[in-house]
Amino acid sequence: MTYKALTFFDLDGTLLDEHSQITSEIADAMARLRKNQVLPIIATGRTEPEVTAIREAAGITSNIVMNGAFIRIDGKEVFSDTLEPELCARMYQAVKDNGDELCYYNEKGYWATGHTEEMVGAYNYVCSPLPEIDPLHYETDRTNMLLVLGVGNDAYYHERFPELTFYRNTPFSIDVVKSGTSKGTGVKTLVELLGLEDVPTFGFGDGSNDFALLEACDHKIAMGNGIQELKELADFVTLKNTEGGIVHALKHFDLI
Repeated sequence: MTYKALTFFDLDGTLLDEHSQITSEIADAMARLRKNQVLPIIATGRTEPEVTAIREAAGITSNIVMNGAFIRIDGKEVFSDTLEPELCARMYQAVKDNGDELCYYNEKGYWATGHTEEMVGAYNYVCSPLPEIDPLHYETDRTNMLLVLGVGNDAYYHERFPELTFYRNTPFSIDVVKSGTSKGTGVKTLVELLGLEDVPTFGFGDGSNDFALLEACDHKIAMGNGIQELKELADFVTLKNTEGGIVHALKHFDLI
């Protein structure tokens, strides 16, 4: 299919409302994008099972998940970047040494080394169910992303694992991927795989892990509720996610 533009949407604070839901206005906007030959793509730190209901509600069939480590376009897997089992084992020991817990993520789901108060807080924060406990899941299945559950010790992990990138996305948790992997690299990989280098790209975000997303896109849109640093990077600051910010920006750029 020929696309006139590619649009990449963060979820929490961006495409979703204050209840982490897709509104009827957003679903209508996504349908209008597709009608206008614009491909809507979710770009998130979450894994696919956590966004399946969101994708269905929005009518979106493409996503970059786990901060760029896995890409699916129109229902087909096109890219998967994995972490070595030995590296996962070292991270497991590190979190245990610090009294934290770890989750292993791939496109099928997520599994935890144990349940803690921080873990409950983290999954309540994004309205996702708690993972089942399987401390050595990395030994039997591929791992695209890790999640450290804990409220401190960030500097410890940064110092001891230079081969990894850490994104603290909630007060309770840190997303962990290969160094250099980001929503931005996901955008670039998708564009290259589809051969759409000449198609304009639009990135929408609100938080610290959206810098790479916006930097990778031709047009950078920050939500009105976004952090100040992201607004300074943006070409356009739209309204808040709870004030119709997505629709406002899509109309501003004549995408709908």
